[in-house]
Amino acid sequence: MSSKTNFFSFLFSILFFIIACNQKKEETVDNSNNNSHPKLILTAKGVKEIRAQLGTIPIFDKTLAKVKAAVDAEIENGIEVPIPKDYSGGYTHARHKQNWFTMQKAGVLYQILNDDTYAKYVKDMLMEYEVLYKTLPLHPKTRSYARGKLFWQCLNDSNWLVYVSQAYDCIYNYLSAEERNKLENNLFRPFADHISVDSPQFYQRVHNHSTWGNAAVGMIGLVMDDQELIDRALYGIKGVRLDKTKKDDDGGFLNKDGKAGFLANIEEPFSPDGYYNEGPYYQRYAGYPFLIFAAGLQNVQPELKIFEYKNGVLLKSIDALLNLSDADGAFFPLNDGQKGMSYHTSALVSAVNISYKFGGEAPGLLSIAKEQDKVVLDDSGLAVALGIKNDKTVPFPKKSINLSDGPEGKQGGVGILRNKEIELVFKYASQGSSHGHYDKLSYSLYEDGKEIIQDYGLARFVNIEQKGGGNYLKENKTWAKQTIAHNTVTVNETSHFNGKYEIGSKFHSNLHYFSADDANVKVVSAIENNAYPEVNMHRTMALINDDDFEKPYLLDIMKLTSAKANQYDFPYYYFGQVLETNFDYTTQNTLKPLGDKNGYQHLFLEAKGKAVAGNSKFSWMHHNQFYSLTSVTNSKDQLLMTRIGANDPEFNLRRDPALILRRNNTKNTTFVAVIESHGSYSPVSESAINTKSSVKEVQLVLDSKEYTAVLITNINDTTNLFITANSNASEQAKHSITINGKNYTWSGTYYFQ
Repeated sequence: MSSKTNFFSFLFSILFFIIACNQKKEETVDNSNNNSHPKLILTAKGVKEIRAQLGTIPIFDKTLAKVKAAVDAEIENGIEVPIPKDYSGGYTHARHKQNWFTMQKAGVLYQILNDDTYAKYVKDMLMEYEVLYKTLPLHPKTRSYARGKLFWQCLNDSNWLVYVSQAYDCIYNYLSAEERNKLENNLFRPFADHISVDSPQFYQRVHNHSTWGNAAVGMIGLVMDDQELIDRALYGIKGVRLDKTKKDDDGGFLNKDGKAGFLANIEEPFSPDGYYNEGPYYQRYAGYPFLIFAAGLQNVQPELKIFEYKNGVLLKSIDALLNLSDADGAFFPLNDGQKGMSYHTSALVSAVNISYKFGGEAPGLLSIAKEQDKVVLDDSGLAVALGIKNDKTVPFPKKSINLSDGPEGKQGGVGILRNKEIELVFKYASQGSSHGHYDKLSYSLYEDGKEIIQDYGLARFVNIEQKGGGNYLKENKTWAKQTIAHNTVTVNETSHFNGKYEIGSKFHSNLHYFSADDANVKVVSAIENNAYPEVNMHRTMALINDDDFEKPYLLDIMKLTSAKANQYDFPYYYFGQVLETNFDYTTQNTLKPLGDKNGYQHLFLEAKGKAVAGNSKFSWMHHNQFYSLTSVTNSKDQLLMTRIGANDPEFNLRRDPALILRRNNTKNTTFVAVIESHGSYSPVSESAINTKSSVKEVQLVLDSKEYTAVLITNINDTTNLFITANSNASEQAKHSITINGKNYTWSGTYYFQ
């Protein structure tokens, strides 16, 4: 038996001993009315069921042992409630953050283990906060548009209260009436008032910040049976309306109807499909307060039927978010998003557990829970643990999916195509609130969870104090948000909507069609008419599985229509080592920026080449695999090899490469390319397999207002023809065209043969 197994066995024996010793003082648990405690997330009924199952539910038992060890270590270290002074990542910030996590966990341990040690720890820490909070002015750091008291921004104060409300609920009956009155009157109500009444610019909005504030006020209201706070959480502060035309420092606005509160934050950002307009990174972040407050409402005020609100969108959002992750569970970095954030984060453990319990116990969620290898120590976690124990687990059905954007699903969306090991993420969504990027019709490409063509994500070192206090860096605006940082077209070195939030927020792209029923051909097509005046963009992307290719390949068609001649820049942000090109290029011995604004100032020009008439080919190696790009080009096109990092004296940006296809002095044009993954290299055997592209030629054989047709010839001289309907995309439409003397007839959106 391993030492790790012995360790957990030892912990389990201690846990059961503690429970046995404390059985004589166990209170009768009754959840028949909403005045019993705990009642918010962990319920009295749930406590009774958990105690009865302990020792027989492995994933729950394992989680409990780990949580107990962590909390015991914190108790051993003693309580510290320092005077606030730091930004994110600084010591006082990190200490108060650790305190909120520890209190929540200790409260749960008190209930499950029936051990007063944990209740006393929470009580003692809360009493220290009660003494401190009465003395606190606004936080000394002044950067935030809405300063907290414990933290530099109200957002983190709200984080604290969301977790601490759960701890307070768990020790509620342990405290005397006098102690509860002291905490509620001197700490919790003033805390909730500062987040909401004192900070309407933070609270009265539709934004992930406000969602945290709404949940914080509402959850402590539920614990204290304070209906005024609950109503303030659900509907906003009565009579307070912000100027919806004025943008605050974080870029947030009041929603168009002047509504605020938790329900408005469900109505506005979520589409009917459960897509959150700020993107998956912030959907993950806002998902915790959305779901944990909803679970509390369902437990305490089930008559609200919160999980049925807006046709059950909160539960739909979890399925959407899980589909917005790659093969390894990492979320696609649409808009501001930190790479590596995945469904292994604690917020998604909670989301999966809540979805399973309140959403009909979908067995696919159990496979995600098994990968997460932990559960939440509450009623929902018990439900998941029992489902796994009873062998109900089936794989989560990740699939090709189109997720609409906007409150009514009419503001564009995100299309995800999956074909065997290849995944395409195609963004044709709305601006995405203050965290949106200027990247209409952009995409990223993955293979088995590894990036082939990347989206940069955000420019921020989250909670690393040395880098801007752990906050957004100026390069997030000057680089990460700019169009040239993404895999879409930049016209005349100017970002979409001129990089203006107010303009971008007025528009969205439109879906032309989405087709994923065919096992071998998955297609998404969308149109953008507002990113540039007088330039229409229409992009069609297909993942095609063909027997003559080792793996599915990507066919990319970007059709541009303009009334005047422009410079078009079309980048490919690849990773790895250049292997081979079929075009000549000249390296630059002196590195200079590619431009002076709109993100171009951050790109070094490393080499400059002249495209080949017909096809330009570019191959590279990454993670011991080979990739090839075959583009339809003309002899006037330029190929620019660039690298991020210019005008970056503090090294805030990654030094990632890109190949940019530049087409100058052109009105109407269509970019066509094929990207394929092929072969592998073993550094152990030093053998390389299938290092060459399987594409012999890519031809644009028809390009009209109505149709675009691409002929792909492979090295075996077999061909595939793909035709997309540019105007009539109805599934019922009948098409008939002639190409090079041959007639093609089909019904639907595209033709492939």
